[in-house]
Amino acid sequence: MATTALVDPETGLTQAQLAARHGLRVAGERPSLTEYSRRLWAYRHFTAAYANAKLVASYSNAKLGQIWQVLTPLTNAAVYYLIFGVVLGQNNIPNFIAYLTTGLFIFNFTQSAVLAGTQSISGNLGLIRALHFPRACLPLAATLTQFQQLLASMIVLVGIVLVTGEPLTLAWLMLPPALLLQAAFNAGVVMVVARMGSKASDLKQVMPFILRTWMYGSGVLYSVKLFDRLPEWASTLIQFNPILVYIELARYALLEQAPLLNESLTQLWLVAAGWAILGGIAGYVYFWRGEQEYGRG
Repeated sequence: MATTALVDPETGLTQAQLAARHGLRVAGERPSLTEYSRRLWAYRHFTAAYANAKLVASYSNAKLGQIWQVLTPLTNAAVYYLIFGVVLGQNNIPNFIAYLTTGLFIFNFTQSAVLAGTQSISGNLGLIRALHFPRACLPLAATLTQFQQLLASMIVLVGIVLVTGEPLTLAWLMLPPALLLQAAFNAGVVMVVARMGSKASDLKQVMPFILRTWMYGSGVLYSVKLFDRLPEWASTLIQFNPILVYIELARYALLEQAPLLNESLTQLWLVAAGWAILGGIAGYVYFWRGEQEYGRG
C-alpha cells in the first residue's frame, strides 16, 4: 500500500522539502567527494598533529625514547644480514648489506603503514564517536606517522650505504621523489585496509601473513635475478609489483652495481607513478564511500 508523505498545512511542503528549504541534512550523511576533500584539507593541521602525537606516544614508555627510531632499523638490518648474508651466503651480490637494508627499509615503510592503517578506524572508535571530522584523517595520519619513521630510517640507510663504499652521485636525487610516490601509494592502500578493518576485526590477524608473502615476492632479502627462473609471464607480472618497483628505484638511486629485475629506468618511473596515482585515488574514493559507516554499530 502506498504511503503518503506528511505535508505541513501552513506551507504545503513535505517534510523533505521543508528540510531542504532550511538547509537541514540527514545526520551523518556522506558529503560529495569534492566537499569531503575540502573538509579533509581544512583538517590537515589536525592530521599532522595527530600523526606527531602517535609517533611520540609510541616511544614514550621506552627509556631510550625516540632513539629507537634509529635503533630499530639498525637492529633489523643486522639480524637479516646475519641470516641471509652470513648463514645463507648471499654475499655474491655486490655490497649485499646495502642492497639488503635498502630493500628492507623501503618494504618496512609499506608494511608498517598497512598494519597501522588496519586499526586506524577500529582502534579509534572513541575519538570517532566523540568528534566530527573527516574520517580519512585517521588513515592518513597513520601513513604520515610511518613516513616520519621512514625519514629516520633513511638517515641510517645513507650512513650504511656510504660506509660500505658507495659513492655519492647525482642518482641519489631520485630517492626523494621515489619515496613520495611510495607514500601516495601507501596512503591509498592504508585507506582500503582501514575501511575493511572497520568491518572485519580479524583482518589485523591475517594481515601479517599477507605482508610476509608480499615481502618474499618483492626481492627484499635476496637477488631479484632469481625471478628470471620463473616462467616469462610470471617474471613479467612481478615487474609490476608496486613494492618491488619502489625498492628497485631506491636501489638504482643509491647503489652502483645492484642487480635489477627491470633495467628500464623509464618503465620503473612510469609504473611507480601509475601505482601512486591509481592506488592513491582508488583507495581514497573507496574509503570516502564508507564515510557514513565508521563508528556505527
